[in-house]
Order: sequence, then C-alpha cells, then structure tokens
Amino acid sequence: MTAEQVTKPRGTLATRTLAMPADANPSGDIFGGWVLSQMDIAGGITASARAAGRVATVAVDAMVFHRPVYVGDVLCTYADIIRIGRSSIAIHVEAWALRSRQGVRVKVTEGTFTLVAIDDAGRPRPVPPEDPAAHLREDPAA
Repeated sequence: MTAEQVTKPRGTLATRTLAMPADANPSGDIFGGWVLSQMDIAGGITASARAAGRVATVAVDAMVFHRPVYVGDVLCTYADIIRIGRSSIAIHVEAWALRSRQGVRVKVTEGTFTLVAIDDAGRPRPVPPEDPAAHLREDPAA
C-alpha cells in the first residue's frame, strides 16, 4: 500500500504542532530535520510512558519522506510500539500534515525509532513489565 492509499494514521496521536516560517528553508518547505525532531519527540513521549521513566534514542531506521510539509501545516505525529526488548523499545512513528488551505490530512513521513530505557546515570535499565491498569490512568482528553 502506498502513502497515497493510506487514509488513517497508524498508532496513537502523540504530538501536534504548527509548522512555522522559522522552520522552513528558502523554498518555503519545512526542513526534514525539524520533522525528524518532532517524530523523535513523539517516540520519546511514547517510550518514556511505556518504560516508566527516562529513555534515550539510539537509532532511527527506515525514514521515508513521502511529501513536503509547508508553513502553516499542522504536523501530527502518531506512535505505535512494535517491539519491546530487555531495555529497548522500537516505535513506528508517522507524521501527518493537516493542510491549512485544503482541509485534508496527508502522510508526510514515517520511520522506526529505537529508544533505550536508562537510569539516572544514563546506563541501560530493563523495561518494566506492562502494567495491566495503565490504560485506566491515561489522559482521557487524548
């Protein structure tokens, strides 16, 4: 299935932010690095919640930039945990743009982020077992 055929984001909404002129190149497109940083934030939020603490990004794989992001687009990131190891968490992150002038949502970027749970000294620590009641404590506004 191509990016054009996908109509629904994969995962849970993690962040939403407005693409501003300061984030653009001279052609008016938003820098890919800015999009990547927003996706890393989404992965970090998701991994930190699952790891119940501090995490650090150790790898970004399979980044695909499908379409540009423009000034005025609302960039929404969606995160889906795809694998949990002893200390690592792999997360599929998609970025979708809400086009301000067109009122449509398009997938612009996706990739896999691997984060490691770390202790206060920055050393890897085990990801705790999943808390079966965690969904009861999630933000109901999300």
